Amino acid sequence: MENVEKPWPALWSLVIGFFMILIDTTIVSVANPRIMEGLHADINAVIWVTSAYLLAYAVPLLITGRLGDRFGPKKLYLTGLVVFTLASLWCGLSGDVRILIAARVLQGLGAAMMTPQTMAVITRIFPPDRRGSAMAVWGATAGMATLVGPILGGVLVDGLGWEWIFFINVPVGVVGFILALRNVPALSTHPHRFDIPGVLLSAVGLFLLVFGIQEGETYNWGTIAGPISVWGLIIAGIVVLAAFVAWQRFNKGEPLLPLGLFRDRNFSLANIGITTVGFTVTAFSLPLIFYYQLVRGLTPTQSALMMVPMALISGGLAPVVGKLVDRVNPKFITATGLVLMAVALLWNSALMQPDTPILMFLLPSAVLGFANAGIWAPLSTTATRNLPPRQAGAGSGVYNTTRQIGAVLGSAAIAVLIQSRLAAELPQGGPGGAAGEGLAMGGSLPEFLHSGFSTAMGQSILLPAGVILVGAAVALFFAKPQPVQGWSSQGRLGAGAQGQDGGQASAKVDAGLDSAG
Repeated sequence: MENVEKPWPALWSLVIGFFMILIDTTIVSVANPRIMEGLHADINAVIWVTSAYLLAYAVPLLITGRLGDRFGPKKLYLTGLVVFTLASLWCGLSGDVRILIAARVLQGLGAAMMTPQTMAVITRIFPPDRRGSAMAVWGATAGMATLVGPILGGVLVDGLGWEWIFFINVPVGVVGFILALRNVPALSTHPHRFDIPGVLLSAVGLFLLVFGIQEGETYNWGTIAGPISVWGLIIAGIVVLAAFVAWQRFNKGEPLLPLGLFRDRNFSLANIGITTVGFTVTAFSLPLIFYYQLVRGLTPTQSALMMVPMALISGGLAPVVGKLVDRVNPKFITATGLVLMAVALLWNSALMQPDTPILMFLLPSAVLGFANAGIWAPLSTTATRNLPPRQAGAGSGVYNTTRQIGAVLGSAAIAVLIQSRLAAELPQGGPGGAAGEGLAMGGSLPEFLHSGFSTAMGQSILLPAGVILVGAAVALFFAKPQPVQGWSSQGRLGAGAQGQDGGQASAKVDAGLDSAG
């Protein structure tokens, strides 16, 4: 642990920027119909506004985590915040969906520079036995951002226009930069050699896989151009990612992904769990928002307000859960939260009919609040508890990468499923006819299509519900956390740890990670 006398101001300063970048993963969902209408874009193009951001966010996380170790998390965070803020301004000024997608890519790159640094700083300035409370703040921020994003987006879209979901980031980014500059300490750096082949392999593999999945329905799962097919891209992506893992295993230098991190059972399982969370949180909001706005005729603000019970309950319970995480086995809290999330999604699916009383949807929203409170802090604490300082950036980079990979795949998969279910549930005059053209451009949905559209959206939500149950099953195998050797109850290295024995213990942890990588 770094000797930082006042770690909390640093954490709260980082939380501002972290909250902002995570809001941008969900705030667009509530504005999608208005963006479609304003930029004359179809459903697939507007979904790429989210997917491009998520993809650009996910791919560089491994390298930006290492860059934080090498040059200092404060420098990387501030640089990323500048990039993100300027890209947000560009997004708001975009007059074409292709320009907006390009700006979102730049925004994602800025977010990728920032995110690993937040977890790395927490890992390095808070001791393991007090890290649960700090991670509760980090986790509650992540959870609240997924909930506040649609609500804030609805208010801004209705009051000022869709452009303001991006313009709002500019003043927040300036304030966040000033606070981080003043309060975040300049932590010690660790030399690293950068794995350029690993960066290229991971980037190419992820892009091919996600692009193939999302564009499959558009090209009827056939040929895209010449010899290039949808399935060819997907298979190529899997092969390239397998080559990336193999390179990480046999790389004699310093790999981008230290496979030794996965020797820790809880780190491995927490990464699987957060992948299912990223997938589910990204996937379920899109069909729900489309149902609220296109079938029930709610405004963006009204549809977002349906999530208020979720936000209030999650935010209120987060501090309580943070204290429990340091005292009990987090697997019970995590598994319960994940199961509750699946229950809420299945409940939403059952309710999604044209004539369901709209206030009924507040009940599963409340269940989602309990679910979120039990997911984020326990998972992040479990993943980072045993990370040594030298691997803090790499470990947080891996954890955030898996979360974002889940989000990217969730966005791509739900796009495919929505299009598939709409084709199956709407009459022939729907997606291909005038009614379908009105839907594609963000227009109103004719009443005779309400039943089929509701059924298609309800069926789509079953996918994220099933994925999150996989995460619940994984959480049941978490090992009970053990006290970390070398830390005192006051959060400082004990005398033995600072001396010969503790130093050897710490060195053994690092050596084990490096040798396995």
